[in-house]
Amino acid sequence: MFDYTEEIRKQSAFVKLLGLSIEKLENGFCQSRLQIREEFLNKRKIVHGGVIYSMADISMGVAVYSTLKREEETATIEIKINYLKPANQKVLICDARVIQRGKQVSVIEAEIKSEDDHVIAKAIGSFSIIKPRE
Repeated sequence: MFDYTEEIRKQSAFVKLLGLSIEKLENGFCQSRLQIREEFLNKRKIVHGGVIYSMADISMGVAVYSTLKREEETATIEIKINYLKPANQKVLICDARVIQRGKQVSVIEAEIKSEDDHVIAKAIGSFSIIKPRE
């Protein structure tokens, strides 16, 4: 079985730093998992919004990446995120799904939940499809 987590950590030192793991990857869908560490908490002992945003961004990018041809790349254009509930759990899970894939732009949605299935945040983003130069 292919280890997507190891592969993405080789490509991104930031993913390795976060400790994000890829639990499931299918065409246009990525499920990731993040073990919350003390360093991720703010002064109120709640997961910092930037950690949640990064989890969504990475997961959405990987979901898009799963739809690309070998020579294509992707990059974030923009993401809007709504924080719905404070995250004070030990583990967060993100489901990211491509909802529209065009020739140059993909639109992706992500939902970040606690292990006990409470929705923490929802995000929607657009990612560019970068074709190789000829």
